[in-house]
Amino acid sequence: MRRFFPGGIAFLLILTGHFAAAGEIATYTDGDFRRISAMTAKILERNHYSGSKINAAMSNRIFDSYFDMLDPGRILFTQNDISGFSSFRDDLGMRLLRGDCDFAFAVYDLYRVRYREFRKFTRNMLNCKIDFTIDETVPARMDKQPRPADEKAMHDCWRKRIKNDLLLYQMIDRAAAEETTDKKENKDEKPAPAIKKKTPSERILQRQRDIGNDIEKRDKIDILGLLLDAMARSFGAHSDYQAPKLSEDFEINMSLSLSGIGATLTSEDGYIKIVELVPGGPAALCGKIKINDRIVYVTQENGDTTDLIDMPVSKAVQFIRGEKGTKVTLGILSGESSSPRQVVIVRDKISLSAGAAKGEVRDVLLENGKNKAKVGVITLPGFYMDFEAVMRGDKNARRASLDVLQILKDFEKQQVDSIVIDLRKNGGGSLPDAIVLSGLFLAGDPVVQVRGGNELEVEHDPDPAMAYRGPMVVLTSKFSASAAEIFTGALSDNKRAVIVGDSRTFGKGTVLRVESLDRYNRWFGKEQPAGALTFEIAMFYRPSGGSVQQLGIAPDIQLPSFTGEMEVGEMFLDNHLPWDSIKRVDTGIFDPELDKKIAELKKRSEARQAADPRFEVLKRQISQFRNIRNRKEISLNAQTRWAEYIREKKVADEIEALENNSSLSNSDRKDSDLNLEEAVNIAADLFILSKKP
Repeated sequence: MRRFFPGGIAFLLILTGHFAAAGEIATYTDGDFRRISAMTAKILERNHYSGSKINAAMSNRIFDSYFDMLDPGRILFTQNDISGFSSFRDDLGMRLLRGDCDFAFAVYDLYRVRYREFRKFTRNMLNCKIDFTIDETVPARMDKQPRPADEKAMHDCWRKRIKNDLLLYQMIDRAAAEETTDKKENKDEKPAPAIKKKTPSERILQRQRDIGNDIEKRDKIDILGLLLDAMARSFGAHSDYQAPKLSEDFEINMSLSLSGIGATLTSEDGYIKIVELVPGGPAALCGKIKINDRIVYVTQENGDTTDLIDMPVSKAVQFIRGEKGTKVTLGILSGESSSPRQVVIVRDKISLSAGAAKGEVRDVLLENGKNKAKVGVITLPGFYMDFEAVMRGDKNARRASLDVLQILKDFEKQQVDSIVIDLRKNGGGSLPDAIVLSGLFLAGDPVVQVRGGNELEVEHDPDPAMAYRGPMVVLTSKFSASAAEIFTGALSDNKRAVIVGDSRTFGKGTVLRVESLDRYNRWFGKEQPAGALTFEIAMFYRPSGGSVQQLGIAPDIQLPSFTGEMEVGEMFLDNHLPWDSIKRVDTGIFDPELDKKIAELKKRSEARQAADPRFEVLKRQISQFRNIRNRKEISLNAQTRWAEYIREKKVADEIEALENNSSLSNSDRKDSDLNLEEAVNIAADLFILSKKP
């Protein structure tokens, strides 16, 4: 681990300094473009963990990725267009190695022309009457469709896209009006602002004008950056190239985690998608937003509304972030729903303590109906660490392992019988601290293996002393990723804990390296910013030898959940590195009887679920959610579309009611989390099975 991480920390300091110092727009020559292109290609080919070579197969991936990056909805380029650039397909990578980047500019020129044509087509169509009584549909996932064969097919795609956008805005207005009416009946609750300042047609034209302006004004270094990003992403799912930028975009992205809604955003198929919720942030605390939700519009307190469809993330965050204490209304599309709902959030600064580990003790009535078991629950949203304090040698620097240790000491005073570590929303964080935290439950045992190139390192628990020796359960989901998976795998392989949760964890098993190209540029006596590369440089392996990459970690006991139904995880990312394995290392055997206990625990859990009507409700709602998710088409008939929205809203409301259980009193509401409740019951059962006769 020492080999792989210090460089990343050092680069963060360099990166911050670089962006903060950028004050003027650099000028670039064709020679600069050739040099940056060749540098990027060579660094990736020589250093990427995959060992992939830039050959015909890689060239094909880069070729297709660039078109998909410009046109994710697959409506602006026809199959004939693609064929027109076929001379680049098999040797595009080799051209980039030589510094030939003409392909980037030629394709982008056509992209500009096509978007102008699309805007003109839209204006003409909106001037005509549109029939919403016709029973026709549009694919739910345009990014999964083949590109239109020719111009005629492309125009039909445009017609349906515009019709769908109009229906979407009509549904937004209708849903907002009904929600406002409902909230007027509740005088204690201020209704969300109605979104009716502009007609759907006006909003579509404004959105296209804004996007068209962005497309037109993009300069050549940004265009080249798109192709180089497509190349990086063709090597690995977490690889990317960031073109040189002024400080504004960087500061916006940095500030988003400090003052705003507390969410990490990306762009997918023209939508702004939430990929991570900051623990303790406004979006996470409101309980109405989930990972994979899409934000389609933003309304400020003064009623100003901005449509985010097709908007770049760097621009969208400018409307989402804002001053602490101000309200923002988000239009949210959940799952594959066809119409959005409104969510009002109060922006706030996100403190470290808000996302810190938390502990509570629950009493569980045992089978005899008389005795109780005390189960300690530790909720750990992330493996956080105050790196700045650690680097200056502060032994009391805030970190997850120290906070959990304190909770364990408190549990010891309360004489808990068993514990649950809840990692369902833990997306990772500080790997060094994850190793230390693993050691609180291990006795000097191996935690993780890291392989980079021909080097292999095995990281052990640094302290053979154990802070807690009792029974324990680790609760996971598909959102448990990276360091959370390493912690889970270590405790599982050393027979230390029972793993409970979704069918698998996320499957993020790679180490990333961030490389500034500026220093390479200076070798040539050039001072212009050259951008930065992020790429996979090593892979994590469990002590048992299997990687956590792609497949994640399967639980010992699987529980039904909505997250289990979501298409979330490494395996759904393009060009992800595949699972593989290496030689296992000797592991600890904390509980030789654990496998037998797991079999009994599973039987007891299944019996409890079968007897609990709430699980039947949960399974029914999961089935409804699955049907919505698997829908292939969306209706362009207004009446049918509204009926779809009503059905989807009913399912969403039922899910929210089940998760929040607002009908319960405050004292009972903590038990409304069915899977956490069941994990606590499993932990109590494990205590009984672990008691010495």
